[in-house]
Amino acid sequence: MLIQKNRTVYWFFMLLFFFKISMAQGEFNLINKAEKQTISFELINNLVVFPIEVNGKKLNFILDSGVGTTILFNINNKDSLQLNNVKKIKLRGLGSEDAIDAILSRGNRFQFKNILSTNENLYVVFDDSFDLSSKLGITIHGIIGHEIFKDFVVKINYGLRKISFYNSEGYIHNNCKKCETFNLSFHNLKPYINVGVKLAPASEKITPVKLLIDSGGSDAMWLFENTHPDILPPKKFFIDFLGEGLSGVIYGKRTIIKGIVLGKFELKNPTVSFPDSLSIVHALKFKERNGSIGANILKRFTVTFDYRKGKITLKKGSTFKEPFRYNMSGIELVYNGKLLVKEHDYASVGLSSNQESTQQNRITLDYNYKYSFKPTYKIFKVRKGSPAEEVGLQVNDIVIKINGQYTYNLKLDEIVEKFYQKENKKINLVVERGGQNYQYQFQLKNMLK
Repeated sequence: MLIQKNRTVYWFFMLLFFFKISMAQGEFNLINKAEKQTISFELINNLVVFPIEVNGKKLNFILDSGVGTTILFNINNKDSLQLNNVKKIKLRGLGSEDAIDAILSRGNRFQFKNILSTNENLYVVFDDSFDLSSKLGITIHGIIGHEIFKDFVVKINYGLRKISFYNSEGYIHNNCKKCETFNLSFHNLKPYINVGVKLAPASEKITPVKLLIDSGGSDAMWLFENTHPDILPPKKFFIDFLGEGLSGVIYGKRTIIKGIVLGKFELKNPTVSFPDSLSIVHALKFKERNGSIGANILKRFTVTFDYRKGKITLKKGSTFKEPFRYNMSGIELVYNGKLLVKEHDYASVGLSSNQESTQQNRITLDYNYKYSFKPTYKIFKVRKGSPAEEVGLQVNDIVIKINGQYTYNLKLDEIVEKFYQKENKKINLVVERGGQNYQYQFQLKNMLK
């Protein structure tokens, strides 16, 4: 990575929750007289991932409405990315650990298709422990949010895996009987929505809550304990790994509530997480906030953000009625690098006979092999009391097979999806530990009954 050096300063800010931009920032525009630009994206673990060129280098970003500034990570010398006008800073975000070292860079060129900005600020994180790529199984270089949302009307069609960016000036909101439009409020560049939740299993009472709209959070919803008289610690829950922020690992209570009410739409039995208060201490400084609405809810709609008019529109999608599930195995799996695998390519079989004697035939087997690098996956965490822990699976076990399939032929999300199936589904794993293979079998277990 090439960096044009500048003076050093130290600046603390609360990433993902509290941040004010105090310097002039660029603006994204449609070029070549385009009125809109539509791009395809990958949906990985409910997150929207798409490429953007930064100073001529193509990088993968998560589109995250929950961030007020653009962050880069997983950048090294091999990437040869030039960054302009840099300063050393410190960042603090989700998690309970200390702030980390980073770099602020100004005046960068961002482009994807017919969308361009020539004066973008970004923040570069060098902490190797913050590694979304291994968690998602695809190289992720950064997170971008407010800087795109502020300049366009942004429509995310989760069903078609398409995002459309419209010129805000000429965009007309059509009347849609199957849609629901809400007012947005903003705090430190982040959008909030007022909705209702049904917390008690035996009650129809709707509790009003203000939630951050967080397209970069893969969960359905987070609620913050005691931020409303009705939001109390859940009675039925288990402690789970909720994710990882810049400031460390996030744990919390995972449970299920009766429903979330979004205007005329009601989603039943969503999974909800109550994060550890130490991990969200900075978020709790915004007293009006009760939690977050995440991508496991957003993906059930076509979502249109209009920051300039302060509106968000939800249109029911094809996955609206899909049940909410969680990882019943207790295994958190991550990418573990590549392995050189010898594979049988094809074989030709020839039958030849000896002309002198019909009693003597020969069979010729012609084997061909190919060598290719394949992904490997290892266990990152094992939840206490889970089926995986009960049978003896351990952190750093390398998963070789799952239900008879070699994992190197599968993507990370294809493997993890098997942990989200129905209760009592059998999981057979072959893992490598200390140079030896071990076989384990367990059934998925619903810990929230």
